[in-house]
Amino acid sequence: MKTMMKNKTVWLTAVAVILAGSMTIHGAMAYFTANASASGGHDISLGERTEITEDFSDWTKHIVIGNTGTNDCYVRVKAYCGSQFTIDYSQPDGTAWSQGEGEYWYYSDIVPAGGQTSVLDAKITVPEEFKDNFNVVVIQECAAVLYDADGNPYADWSQKIDQGSGSGGEEAGK
Repeated sequence: MKTMMKNKTVWLTAVAVILAGSMTIHGAMAYFTANASASGGHDISLGERTEITEDFSDWTKHIVIGNTGTNDCYVRVKAYCGSQFTIDYSQPDGTAWSQGEGEYWYYSDIVPAGGQTSVLDAKITVPEEFKDNFNVVVIQECAAVLYDADGNPYADWSQKIDQGSGSGGEEAGK
């Protein structure tokens, strides 16, 4: 009987220690997966940076995209406005722009670092009875020039840049 009580006490103690240990492991795992630290670091640049230049005259936005980054890139443009307005696009300087999916206008040539696109005109048609102020917002996106197995350049517009991962150590977020 004494041996059985001794075994029971040993087993209960072991179970209590295991339960207490398992309760603290979650906190330790959360700490080690949420905190990253490193000494030193290097600033990195993704290399593709573009800048929109918009001139406005005669209800037309004249859009030029400049590549201010260090790498060649492809660019695309889209304009937003209220549903009561229409936007008609034209290319006074040639045929380098083409309409693609999602109402984007794609520049067919590679824009070299320091270079810029030809002009894309976005003519805004405003109803005569409309008297309020409004905005037409032009957005642009750039994508790195990639090459297939045959060496042909292309852009992958489905790639996303993860800016919220929290990784990068102490130097992240400078």
